[in-house]
Amino acid sequence: MKGITKEFPGVLALDNVSISVRKGEIHALCGENGAGKSTLMKILSGVYAHNEYSGKIVINGENVEFKSIKESQDAGVSIIYQELALVEDMTIAENLFLSHDLIRKKIINWNKIYAEAKKWLQYIGLDLDPQTRVGDLTVGKQQLIEITKALTQKTEILILDEPTAALTESDVEVLMNLLNELREKGVTCIYISHKLNEVMSLADTVTILRDGKTISSDPIEQLNEDKIITKMVGRELTELFPYEARPISTENVLEVKAYTTTDNSGSKVSDNVSFSLKKGEIVGISGLMGAGRTELFMSLFGKFDGKRDGSVIVDGEDVNIKSPAEAIQKGIAYVSEDRKRFGLVFGMNITQNTTLAALNKVMKVNLIDAALELRRTMDLTEKMMLKAPSLEARVEQLSGGNQQKVVLSKWLLTNPKILILDEPTRGIDVGAKYEIYKIINELAAQGVGIVIISSELPEVLGMSDRILVMAEGRITGEFSRDEATQEKIMLCATGGDNLEQSVGNR
Repeated sequence: MKGITKEFPGVLALDNVSISVRKGEIHALCGENGAGKSTLMKILSGVYAHNEYSGKIVINGENVEFKSIKESQDAGVSIIYQELALVEDMTIAENLFLSHDLIRKKIINWNKIYAEAKKWLQYIGLDLDPQTRVGDLTVGKQQLIEITKALTQKTEILILDEPTAALTESDVEVLMNLLNELREKGVTCIYISHKLNEVMSLADTVTILRDGKTISSDPIEQLNEDKIITKMVGRELTELFPYEARPISTENVLEVKAYTTTDNSGSKVSDNVSFSLKKGEIVGISGLMGAGRTELFMSLFGKFDGKRDGSVIVDGEDVNIKSPAEAIQKGIAYVSEDRKRFGLVFGMNITQNTTLAALNKVMKVNLIDAALELRRTMDLTEKMMLKAPSLEARVEQLSGGNQQKVVLSKWLLTNPKILILDEPTRGIDVGAKYEIYKIINELAAQGVGIVIISSELPEVLGMSDRILVMAEGRITGEFSRDEATQEKIMLCATGGDNLEQSVGNR
């Protein structure tokens, strides 16, 4: 790709960007959210037609001009987004050949389709029945089915956009092994990821974009994580986790005692959980996928249909919160781990999303005051250092990091006493992470009690005053900041009830 320039109204997304990828290599594309990575790959994959940008694309020595995704696929280019494009109610075989000639005929030879699907599953190393419903598979298996689907289209260039954002560690390992095998078979892979440990272990070459420009393209042997970060953000981040020590109140803003939740099938989701959160304290919640972390705090936020036992005390008051609306009234805010499904309303602009959870703060005589709504939004988005063409921009047009800042702005407008952050930096770059961490510090200094649920151990260790570990719906460990280590946390997270080293107030 040579001299690629792409403009949106008011925004120069790509400015004379060039990238050269060798056949059969894994080429990582790194940069902050908004650097232009996804836009560049949408051009390569035909999402943006050749008359919508300037510059040229050369594949196997030939100039190509794609008018559509189909033309790009015919040339051997496939892109797999973070949000998978599979039909969950269809079988694996149906998904693999959904747009294939085999299934577009008037009479479908199902025996042939299942046989072909079995062949491709074996090729990829998956021992699955082709007639399995895709919705019954784990996210990791679905990701591998998406890659298999791309390979059935004779893909030569495979683009993966944040492929491991929602995968477990074991699924990540399977994906890494598969990509290494595909490299040996001559498939070229362009790998977009914010997870630099994956980039360092997988990539042959790393190209870095910043502010829509090509900054560098280097062999992996010449790089380390610090060098990549410095190139991405244009400055050195001496601390990835800017924790700030501060006086913490002795007063609890939240107390949970002997709290048990049971779903409608009779299974325990959380089991006899007790903990406290002080005003101005940051408590990290660690645990493996399926430990019950999100389910516990969603139920405390009023989003739970089953049975609840135990007591919850917010700011000294016994509460029985039955809905998110009641939780907001009591001063609890919840930033969901899935901002696109539960944090934002696509199709609405930044201002509308920002005020959605606190419309009463922008209303006069039961009507929204547009001027007041705009002022409130401007105050919050300036504090968040939001990057957007205007506050009228729709949220789906923003980068992941800026979308997360809109979600945070929305909840800060409610003036929460308790802020629950579920995977607050998932899928965003190191620069945006740093800015969000600084905001977390400021809120804690103002006396807000903060819970950080995170699957990233360095994040939990780097930002927390105290750490709780969960396994199978129970709290299996509690550590102060000074005593917590990755080894201790993992011991408790895997169900090892060796709590002799646990400290703090259970």
